[in-house]
Amino acid sequence: MSENRYETAVARYFEAWNAIGSAEELAKAVGAAWSEDGGYTDPLADVTGHEGIAALIAGAHQQFPGFEFRLDGPVDGHHDVARFRWELVAVADGSAPVAGSDVITLAADGRIRTVVGFLDRVPPTA
Repeated sequence: MSENRYETAVARYFEAWNAIGSAEELAKAVGAAWSEDGGYTDPLADVTGHEGIAALIAGAHQQFPGFEFRLDGPVDGHHDVARFRWELVAVADGSAPVAGSDVITLAADGRIRTVVGFLDRVPPTA
């Protein structure tokens, strides 16, 4: 059952990152994935709270229209920590110019408290 906890949290994480509908849909997905005081940090961003995370996700979709985030391999976790790899994939042709690895910590309710992200592959123009 503990493995399911990590996979559920990561599935909600990708639902949030791939919410490209209305601002309300994005806000709902972020709220389902992150705790109220949740945060996200990577080499390009350091945000806290649902509004900051939603703005970061919206910005990524503006920069990469027609792309979606996908899990790249298994989710590995122990205690309240999990790690996984991801790719940003072009829906049209399957190319993946951006890839990374994230480490998340979970709150007691199973939502994400923190994300520490690493960019493993970025376009040369980034």
